[in-house]
Amino acid sequence: MSNTFDDVRRHLASGDIPSAVRALRPLADTAAPGELAAEVGPLAEAVGFDDLAEAAKKAARKPGDPQGLFDFGYLCIEHGIAFAAVPALREVLRLAPGSARRVLSELVAALEAEDRHAEATQELLRHEALLEPWPGQYLVAYNALLAGDVATARAKAAGLPAPDDDTWSWAYGRLSRMLERARAAAQVAPLDATDLRGWQFALTGTLLGTLSPHGFEVMTGRYAYLSDSYQACRRGLDRLSAALEAAGHRPDAVSALPGRSDGILALAAAEILGLEKVPYDPDRPGTLLVAYDLSAHDEDVQAGLRDRAPGQVLYEHASRWTEPGTVPADFSCLQRQLGSEPWGEQLRVDGRGEADARPAEAIARDIVTADGAETDPGDGSAPAGADTDAAFRAFAAAVAPLWLTGPRSALRSTGPVRSNRF
Repeated sequence: MSNTFDDVRRHLASGDIPSAVRALRPLADTAAPGELAAEVGPLAEAVGFDDLAEAAKKAARKPGDPQGLFDFGYLCIEHGIAFAAVPALREVLRLAPGSARRVLSELVAALEAEDRHAEATQELLRHEALLEPWPGQYLVAYNALLAGDVATARAKAAGLPAPDDDTWSWAYGRLSRMLERARAAAQVAPLDATDLRGWQFALTGTLLGTLSPHGFEVMTGRYAYLSDSYQACRRGLDRLSAALEAAGHRPDAVSALPGRSDGILALAAAEILGLEKVPYDPDRPGTLLVAYDLSAHDEDVQAGLRDRAPGQVLYEHASRWTEPGTVPADFSCLQRQLGSEPWGEQLRVDGRGEADARPAEAIARDIVTADGAETDPGDGSAPAGADTDAAFRAFAAAVAPLWLTGPRSALRSTGPVRSNRF
């Protein structure tokens, strides 16, 4: 096994900790827990995680000690490398079945952090006799739904009593809303492993305006890197207009979140939708709040949008799907991992081009006058007809009664639809 870790050690020796962690990730589930801990220890030391480094040393020295492996796994989760916790905690379950209830809780947390919801569901069902309704049976329903197993999620949720502890009331409400939205989406969408728009609505309540037509086999409608365009900005606002029409809802004003790009997009939205632009107030009812990228704003700004004012719509153009924010938008034009605004610095063969310094009003006019109907034909990998105007309108009409309802609840998982990251 030692030679397998050569890349991890090489990156560590050069001081490239992120690359070392990336090299370690695919090895974790096949390595013996003690050997894995021996590799995690030096990484933890290098970044100053002294508690994890000490726990890793102990687990490496005594790989048959359940408490040492548990401590190691727990700290791996705490320090953001949950993938390394999974094999350690599974070994604890094998070595000390009498502690299954406590260990199972941490193992499920580790699997959830890694978006491995199907495995979390399997582990929970394997120990179902130990599970109380809250949180145990709830976690079965929740993870089954995030794994795309709607039938199991519905069956387990149907048997859940209302929680006695108010701590779990929010989770009960969130799960109920997710299942209701999944039922609505299933009227017109397959809710399979490639249905990004359907699952985005089911899990977060977000209407996804457009799908990427590139590399569908590995990206399933998301973008990796996208250098944005005025046409895409216009198309997103046109799709928003179609969604508002399907829902029979018309905001009475537009306001921009506090950022230059937000302001540019809000000016364009106001003109396209024929609405007045007003100063930003997160509590103002009946307003279309416009953000270019919510993740560009700090958590305080985002947290202030968690509870929707009556009639309010939160629009985001480019959602960073690898780093979801504190709140999901009510409408998102597209999902990408990285990219730039059409008016921002552009990556070119000869370096970075300068950002557009024109007044916001002039740039907004470029969005308004762009041809939003001009779509990117892509590479032919996307399913035919998946992102036509007709398909979007049909979906928006089907889910309209449940759109813009309930709180904006954050979800860190990408759900059943997976995409490659870089």
